[in-house]
Parts: sequence; C-alpha cells; structure tokens
Amino acid sequence: MAYIDGFVIPVKLSDKQAFIDHARQMDQIMIDEGALRIVECWADDVKEGKQTDFYRSVDRQDGETVCFSWIEWPDKATRDAAFARMEQNQEMMNTPMPFDGKRMIYGGFDPVVVLEKGNG
Repeated sequence: MAYIDGFVIPVKLSDKQAFIDHARQMDQIMIDEGALRIVECWADDVKEGKQTDFYRSVDRQDGETVCFSWIEWPDKATRDAAFARMEQNQEMMNTPMPFDGKRMIYGGFDPVVVLEKGNG
C-alpha cells in the first residue's frame, strides 16, 4: 500500500520563487529515487485558528507564510530505502533550503482511507 510523507514549512513571502526552484530540484531527486507524486502547496486560504492552526504549527514569523507538501511513495520500504540513499547524496544534503528547516514539521503516514473518483 502507498506511504505518504507530509510537511508543513514556514517560508518567507519574498522567497516564493526560491522555494519553487528548490522544490523542483529536490523533488526530481525524490522522483528519481522512487516517489510516485509530490505536491508542493503555497498557502492561499489558510485561516488563523483560536487554539491552533498551520501558522502556529511552524511558529510563523512576520513576513512568512506556510507551505503544505506531501510525497506519495509506492510503499514504506521504497521510501525508507530512498531516504537512506538521499542522506548519502551530497548535492541534496549541501543545497541550502530557502526556509527554516528547524521549524518544519513532517512525518510519515500510513493511509487508512483512500477515496478516488472512478474512471467512468
């Protein structure tokens, strides 16, 4: 069954294009390593909550927004093997991130419900 990695990332509003460029470069490496699909999203309709929200989850600072991203893998074994190889990829490890990685939240998820529109 598929495996999903999810991310919420604080990014400076002024770094939108740098984020897109970085994502295109890094995402291609993950596709080459076996990822099936990667989606990078820039906040558009994200409300501030009363107790918690996406912004608080990454301690958003003035001039920042949040990005929500996910990677779809065929299974956890493929993801784990890819991550092990990527940790050895010097290009990937040495490429500066256009966001504060210390405030990024991320995790791996095992899908329990998947609904898809049929082909007919």
